[in-house]
Amino acid sequence: MKRFAVSAALAAFVAMPAHAQIKPAITFDVGGKFDKSFNEAAYNGAEAFKKKTGIAYREFEIQNDAQREQALTRFARDGHSPIIAIGFSNGSALKKVAAEFPNVRFAIIDFVVDLPNVQSIVFKEHEGSYLVGLLAAQASKSGKVGFVGGMDIPLIRRFACGYAQGVKAGKASAEIFQNMTGTTGAAFNDPLKGGELARSQIARGADVIYHAAGNTGAGVLRAAADANILGIGVDSNQNGMHPGKVLTSMLKRVDVAVEKVLTEANNNQWKAGVTVLGLAEGGVDWAQDDNNKALITADMRAAVEKASADIKAGTVKVHDYMADQKCPVQ
Repeated sequence: MKRFAVSAALAAFVAMPAHAQIKPAITFDVGGKFDKSFNEAAYNGAEAFKKKTGIAYREFEIQNDAQREQALTRFARDGHSPIIAIGFSNGSALKKVAAEFPNVRFAIIDFVVDLPNVQSIVFKEHEGSYLVGLLAAQASKSGKVGFVGGMDIPLIRRFACGYAQGVKAGKASAEIFQNMTGTTGAAFNDPLKGGELARSQIARGADVIYHAAGNTGAGVLRAAADANILGIGVDSNQNGMHPGKVLTSMLKRVDVAVEKVLTEANNNQWKAGVTVLGLAEGGVDWAQDDNNKALITADMRAAVEKASADIKAGTVKVHDYMADQKCPVQ
C-alpha cells in the first residue's frame, strides 16, 4: 500500500485496548453499495479488509437524508467503531453524532469534519480528471467532448474543471459540453436522466463523454455505447461495463481509503485528522485493462504518462475549482 500525505496536523489519538478486535460499520450513500462507482469502491475496500483479517462489518445503505443521522447514531449506540460514512452528504449528520459520541472513532470520505474523533479523507479529483480529459481530447474525432455531473456542487465542478483543463491541454480548440443532473442527492441515482443528458450532448456532436455522477453515470455510459461513441467512467474501474466503448475510468481510490481506515484501527494506529490523496499518493489514477487496451494508442499512453509524472513533480499544476470556485478553462 502506498504512503499517504496528510494535509493537516493530526488531531488527538483515539485509543482502544491493545489487541481488542474492532467492530466496524459503514453507511453507504444513495445509490447503494453496488452502484459500480463511488459506493462500490468503498464496499470493495471493506471487503478486502474483511478477507485479509476475517473481521466482519455492519453496513447500511442510505435511502433518504433522514436516515443519515439515524444510522450513525444506531451504530454508535451499538458499540461500533470505527464508523465510516461514505460521501459528503453525511457531513452534517456525522459532525453531530461524532460530537455526541466522543469515544467512538468515525471516518468520512469526501468531507472534512474537524473533531478529535473523526478522520476525514478527501481526494484531488481534478488531477485524475485532467488525465482522462487529455485522453478524451486525443480520442475525439469531432473535437467535441462532454461531461455529465451528478449534484451541482463545488466538488463535482472540481471534476468538470480538471477534465476541461486536460481536454484543452490535449487539443486547445476542443469544445466541451457540460451538464449537471440536479441539485439534490437524488442526482447521483438517476440513470434515465443521465442517459438523456448524454444523448443531448451526442446530438450536439460530442463523441467522448465523461461522467462524475454515481449511479446516474450508468445511464451516461449506456447512452454512449448505444450511440457508438466513447464514455469515460469514474471512481471504480467501469471499463468492463461496455467493453470497447469506455475509453477509460478516472479511478478514485475510495477502496484504498476505506481499507486504510479499517487497517489502522485494527492495528491500534488510527488517528484523527485530514488526509488528502492525489496522484502522488496513489489516490487517483486512470484505468487500463483488456477492455480498453485497443482504444489507447501508444501516443495517448505516452502523453498521459508524461502528464501524470509532471503533475506528481509539480511542473504541471491542475487548478482546483474548490480553491476559488472558478475554472480557468471551459
